[in-house]
Amino acid sequence: MNSRLLKIVGPGVLFASTAIGVSHLVQSTRAGAVYGLGLLWAVVLANLLKYPFFQFGSRYASVTGVSIIDGYKGIGAWALWLYILITLMSMFFVCAAVTAVTAGFFDNLFGISAHLGLTVTQVSTGLLISCAFILFKGRYSALDTMIKGIASVLFITTIIAFGLAVFHGPVSETIHTRLVLPSGGVEMAFVIALMGWMPTAVDLSAWNSLWTIERIRQTAYKPSLKETLMEFNIGYVVSAILAIMFLVLGAFLFNGTDIRLSSSGPSFANQVVSLFTQTIGSWSYAIVAASSFAIMLGTCIAVLDGYARAMERCVLLLSHSAVDRGPQMSKDKGAYSWTLSILALGALIIIWFLGSSIPHLVDVATTISFLIAPVIAGMNYYLVKSADMGNDHRLPLWLELLAILGLVYLTLFSVLFLLY
Repeated sequence: MNSRLLKIVGPGVLFASTAIGVSHLVQSTRAGAVYGLGLLWAVVLANLLKYPFFQFGSRYASVTGVSIIDGYKGIGAWALWLYILITLMSMFFVCAAVTAVTAGFFDNLFGISAHLGLTVTQVSTGLLISCAFILFKGRYSALDTMIKGIASVLFITTIIAFGLAVFHGPVSETIHTRLVLPSGGVEMAFVIALMGWMPTAVDLSAWNSLWTIERIRQTAYKPSLKETLMEFNIGYVVSAILAIMFLVLGAFLFNGTDIRLSSSGPSFANQVVSLFTQTIGSWSYAIVAASSFAIMLGTCIAVLDGYARAMERCVLLLSHSAVDRGPQMSKDKGAYSWTLSILALGALIIIWFLGSSIPHLVDVATTISFLIAPVIAGMNYYLVKSADMGNDHRLPLWLELLAILGLVYLTLFSVLFLLY
């Protein structure tokens, strides 16, 4: 049984390590700091109603043996081109935002800008090039294993800090606990940015299917649909719980006080790490700072790899090479290298053009992700409903109803945002 579990574990863990990054360390913390517990509903709602569309990526790959991107082409060439267009609209901003956040935690941990006189933008540039180089050299697996080990420390310390914060209660007596509903353009923009990457962008659901196929290829073991979904669900639930914990920490330690979250990467990272030291103790600073950077580094590498894999698959499908290579072949080095290079270059341009202001970059990236989410969610739902999944793999009624509610939710909030 243990041997089988080791062969199954992978895609869900990768999803969790990708999700537990910007959406948690930045967005959830900001939501709690600014609005107290008033936006807890938005975090819970986003995690609940986006769930079907991420699960569909793993479900489709497990049942059909091909990625959901292959499924888009099956709908029609227009669907594949639409996915490519949507990905091109978001991927450079997403990578730039994740890199800026990672650089902030890196600079906070090592003090690079202070000791070497570098700007945060220059630190972000060096970090992005280093992450791309790691992927070019194919060293991701070893590094990813190390990062997961260190990031597990963040998971444990988050639970401890959350428990202690709840036990001691809010720092301020004026913490907001009432439900906050967006009543203006500024509030609506913040809510959309919060839900855009909660737990992450919907278009990243294609990565689940790619990682599922890759894991089958690596282990030569094809898990059952039940095993695939079980592994994915564990990662998803852990991610959702941590998002709530970070919001509560932000609310209990920042809301109602004179402290304002900084837009500077290193300063913001220091404030986030201080969430833990205020409750656990100053001795934990180095551990939490290293763990926070480790999980952000894992997120940065996973985002670069995920987008590069997705675009590589699109290139192969458009060139019909995918038919010859088969769905479970490892990535084509030429196509992968080109897509990774273009991705890194585009992200670098945005970082240098927009700067490294964490809230600014994150809000732009998350808003774009939310506005394109209904399209990807709709295609995912159509695929698992129309594809020949077999009677044994039909969608349960509760999941189908949840998907329909999710589509309504994503569409409604997108329309409201555009109207504001």
